Amino acid sequence: MIFGLLIVAGCSRDHRTPLVVYSPHGRDLLTLFEKRFEALHPDIDVRWLDMGSQDVYDRLRSEQANPQADVWFGGPSLILAQAAGDSLLDCHRPGWADAIPARGRGPGDCFFAAYETPVVFLYAERVIAAAQAPSDWNDLLDPKWKGKIIIRDPLASGTMRAVFGFIIARSLAQTGDTTSGVQWLRRLDGQTKVYEQNPALVSEKIARQEGLVTVWDLPDVLISRRRGMPVGYVFPKSGTVVIEDDIAVVRGAKHPAAARAYVDFVGSPEMQLAAAREVFRVPARQDLANDSLPAWVREVRRQMVVADVDWNLLAQSGPGWMRWWDQHVRGTGGKR
Repeated sequence: MIFGLLIVAGCSRDHRTPLVVYSPHGRDLLTLFEKRFEALHPDIDVRWLDMGSQDVYDRLRSEQANPQADVWFGGPSLILAQAAGDSLLDCHRPGWADAIPARGRGPGDCFFAAYETPVVFLYAERVIAAAQAPSDWNDLLDPKWKGKIIIRDPLASGTMRAVFGFIIARSLAQTGDTTSGVQWLRRLDGQTKVYEQNPALVSEKIARQEGLVTVWDLPDVLISRRRGMPVGYVFPKSGTVVIEDDIAVVRGAKHPAAARAYVDFVGSPEMQLAAAREVFRVPARQDLANDSLPAWVREVRRQMVVADVDWNLLAQSGPGWMRWWDQHVRGTGGKR
């Protein structure tokens, strides 16, 4: 009892302004930004919750009458566009907005891209040579990968929603219909061992060879490699999905001034470079001197082919496509 009273007493002495950040970016990036921002703003206490971007959207909707978050940090435009349409975001133009390409600016200045996040094929490099790994999207359907693919559950993941949406939109562009894209996803379902709910376990399971291949975002892959995980990666040669990874102030935020300061901080040149150097993020800013960027960023930009993705179409049609996938495709790939 005395111990509990001491905790309460200790907490009561913290008179800083709490700034609540919802984000899928993970401990490495969020801790870095928490410490750097608090050093500049000692009157603010940054508190972050790590969750998938779809989970952020769902939570903001449920809290709309009484918002608990101040900032949404991280997620593809197709999900933040939904949030903007639902009046969940406080449209505010940060000082760095003109430094990013027009495609990275949400309608009405409701959200802005902080990073460009490429999607890659991740593989267990102890048992698969780079030359044997999937090199393009259709390679994932090769029978040799049956039961050896792990996929992050797309209903909770903005990254995988973007990938699945890209597959269906590509079908629509090529054939005028979504049928072949849905069939492609059904075949992938038949190859998939598990849809993993916990994103942190995706790389770990590949490293332990519980699966051999997955589709995931490059920053997490590079962080896993830095930690010693035996995983390699390949860019899809015909084109990779590159997600404009956005940030926004939450409408009705309890601390809007602190939230806007945090958004300005995230897009500052110093923190764009810090994120690139320390947590493998590709800056969205286009005005950074090339020689100031880490060598890995320059190599990524040289090596990857960016797929043509109609993000407006994904924002409009993606939720319906994912509901159809969940109800009619998930778990059916092995029944053909």
